[in-house]
Amino acid sequence: MTARLFRAGLVLAILLVIAGPAAAQQPPKVDVNVNGVGTLSAPLEVIVLLTLLTFLPAILVTMTSFTRIVIVFHFLRQALGTQEVPSNQILVGLALFLTMFIMGPVATTINDVAVQPVAAGQISATEGVGRAMGPMRAFMLKQTRETDLALFVELSKMPRPKNPSDLPMRVVIPAYITSEIKTGFQMGFFVFVPFLLIDLIVSTTLLSMGMMQLPPAMISLPFKLLLFVTVDGWTLVVSSLVRSFA
Repeated sequence: MTARLFRAGLVLAILLVIAGPAAAQQPPKVDVNVNGVGTLSAPLEVIVLLTLLTFLPAILVTMTSFTRIVIVFHFLRQALGTQEVPSNQILVGLALFLTMFIMGPVATTINDVAVQPVAAGQISATEGVGRAMGPMRAFMLKQTRETDLALFVELSKMPRPKNPSDLPMRVVIPAYITSEIKTGFQMGFFVFVPFLLIDLIVSTTLLSMGMMQLPPAMISLPFKLLLFVTVDGWTLVVSSLVRSFA
């Protein structure tokens, strides 16, 4: 499953790279080989690969569930006060695999309607990109607030479309990112509140006992960890994140 999702994302990025210049400059068509992909010279393949490596991180971070997950994990670690535990590598790795899990149905749809037809030579790369944008647009619109869409429609000075599905990706993507950041901060707030209450109780108790020289964080950390482990915090946070995209 992981290999198939990676292949679908890789081929989609290649399609985006190839079809972008093709749509703008309309160069002569290239012959299609038996695998359905146009024959490319070695220098052009290198350029496509380097461009692909440049765009993949941006696509992963901005057009998937990765943004919301990373924000919530950051707030969780700050609320626990564990400094660098879990480390950034662990949190980013967990966020990456959760993103692959959440985006699995979208990647499967893109593979069926765009990647496989292009690889089989049934449709052109440009048409494949158009088909691939459909599932991505539907996913992002489902998670985007109407107020954010209206904001970027107004900023772009374009006429208001009849349906959200008629919006161009240059409007949908920034609106989706803005909405994801808002949602991540909202979820982070609710994660933060229980641990903030523990900090307040510990600080008040130490102050009433006259132990002002003792750092409250040193005393509150074990209680916060005990609370988090008792309620099975990681399961609650991960399940809430996954269900928020349903």
